[in-house]
Amino acid sequence: MRFAATIAYPADVETVAAMLASQEFVERKMAAAGALETDTEIIRDGQAFTVTTRAKMPTTAVPASFRSLVGESLDVRLVEAWEPPAADGTRTSTLALDIQGVPVRVSGSQRLAPTAAGCEETYDGEVTASVPLFGRPIEQAAVDTVDQVVDVERRLGLEHLAAQR
Repeated sequence: MRFAATIAYPADVETVAAMLASQEFVERKMAAAGALETDTEIIRDGQAFTVTTRAKMPTTAVPASFRSLVGESLDVRLVEAWEPPAADGTRTSTLALDIQGVPVRVSGSQRLAPTAAGCEETYDGEVTASVPLFGRPIEQAAVDTVDQVVDVERRLGLEHLAAQR
């Protein structure tokens, strides 16, 4: 199942990239998304950076009929690998979300592109669940969770950028 989202930020690409590569911002985002525990590692390689977040998430997003199969929490690993800026200032990343013990895979890309008012971050990806008969509801729950996390990132990102002015 496909997912897509866009966030418009009133700041340039490099300012937003610095925010996305901030441990404080990532941990605030995960806490606001409901994480019970979070561990974040940020590796920089010149202008490229990779953010790896491991989080223990509540099972509230899992359809009720499947919660007994996954326990009280989910161990989630999110990797966002950002490339250096292109000549036009655009940045791209690949993202992968793995949920331990759940047959769901989230993969996609992110893009930060300059706009007249700042920049836009776009998400595009695919959620796949390898559960016969029940894959579709599980995929929908995962897409709904991605949407919630993007909404949290939008809200916190705009707050963060407003506080920096």
